[in-house]
Amino acid sequence: MINFEDRGTQVVLSYESEWGPVTWVDDKLRTSGEVTLSHTFTMRSADLLSVGEDDEKEDIRAFIVGSVGGEYRSIRDDVLGLKHDLHISKSLRLTKSLFVAERNISIFRRIDELVDEPIIIGGAHPSAIPVDEFNRLLRTFPTTTEMKLYAWTRITRVLREYMGAMTDAEQLLADHMARRARSKSLAGDKLVPRLPAAKELELAKFEFVRRQLSEMLHDAEAFSEAEWQQAVADLFLLIFPQYVAVLSNVLVKERYSNPGRETKRYIDLLLVSANGEVDVIEIKKPFERSLVSRSRYRDNHVPVRELSGAIIQAEKYLFYLNKSGQDGEMYITETYRDRLPSGLEIRITNPKAFVLSGRDSNLSTEERADFDFARRGYSNVVDIISYDDLLRRLDNVISSLHKRGLT
Repeated sequence: MINFEDRGTQVVLSYESEWGPVTWVDDKLRTSGEVTLSHTFTMRSADLLSVGEDDEKEDIRAFIVGSVGGEYRSIRDDVLGLKHDLHISKSLRLTKSLFVAERNISIFRRIDELVDEPIIIGGAHPSAIPVDEFNRLLRTFPTTTEMKLYAWTRITRVLREYMGAMTDAEQLLADHMARRARSKSLAGDKLVPRLPAAKELELAKFEFVRRQLSEMLHDAEAFSEAEWQQAVADLFLLIFPQYVAVLSNVLVKERYSNPGRETKRYIDLLLVSANGEVDVIEIKKPFERSLVSRSRYRDNHVPVRELSGAIIQAEKYLFYLNKSGQDGEMYITETYRDRLPSGLEIRITNPKAFVLSGRDSNLSTEERADFDFARRGYSNVVDIISYDDLLRRLDNVISSLHKRGLT
């Protein structure tokens, strides 16, 4: 059993075994100089506090793991295996469940893998994660079952590449085309209302994209960032047929960030239209809160860091493209010749950018209004599209095709 307490300016972790003596801790400290509890907390011999003679329970080992100062408790980075000390508001009670998830997964080590700055929980610090948001993160931290399902899903995706298994959307499209072939041979009379062939194929395409995108959104965590970007980019080409190719990791060279020296920049994804003109697309995985903040800044829900960062990145890509000029056009054309339609030449003429990020279905009325306001503010350069907005666009196209096919 692990407990925490403040002793003056020190944060102390106490360990008591539920199964008997804790002499194994002493043996471990004596042989290796440190001991790790619950695969999360690593303490050294120097951190051990001696057991007082009047302690009622001598089968307890207590260690100094941090300090108390101001409005925060600070847990040392070496205790948790982090890049920086962890800072937790004193308003938050320290418990083992705050640090350790199911199957002894270190919560803060997982967070630390994703960031390069100190983790701050609660308090008034501008970079702090609000306590309510952190508690919500703890409630949604993956369980053992979810991790198993995630692993199964990833395995299924790999096997599908080689064993021909199809997603529901792919199967529905195959069934639809099979029914279409049968009905085409049977419906010889004029009484059966039918879509013209081109419209029917177009409808089938958009219905397939709609189902496929819905499936992906339901299971987004099964994709890596690169897998997600490529899959969504492929669907984007079907939704917006003016684009005939999407190029990845495109090199452009610029001399502006480092004057006098050429710097290589790589654009994640570049859309190519049928006449060779290029646009930028930034595709982000749809995390729950990746559009606007839940809290208010001066009575406004402002774009979160992920969205702001994607917008700035897209604008930089546009700047680099515009400055690359004819040399950039020739380089991209020659480098990607085998992925472009025969004879197509790349043209960089006032490119625009798309940022595809987040879900808006979980926003309140006020949050949605602020998101729309922010989106309009960037609309002259960047088209910000949420995944729910993309689904709505598909629904409108499908509805329009249905109506045109019945008139």
